[in-house]
Amino acid sequence: MYRQGDILIVPVPEESVPAGLRPEPRDARGRLVLAHGEATGHCHAIPGPGTLSRGFLHLPEGGRLVHEEHAAISLPKGWYRVVRQREYVPGSYRVVAD
Repeated sequence: MYRQGDILIVPVPEESVPAGLRPEPRDARGRLVLAHGEATGHCHAIPGPGTLSRGFLHLPEGGRLVHEEHAAISLPKGWYRVVRQREYVPGSYRVVAD
């Protein structure tokens, strides 16, 4: 498992990835954005090759998870589940703001 701020990256076996995933578009800078920062506008992103779809990240050559306020994390090639950290507030849960 890998964690960067409020993002958790969990390796998953390829057979557990749902069929028919459609890749999400990259941002204007060509990055796969895993999460946008609510306060600063910074984001957790993969700048290199790969695809992201419905919370599943595929890095056929490995990659790097980058963020302007965190150290970059090298990820080996494979499939991953991207999980946003949540926190409890009375009566509900909300996504943690990074």
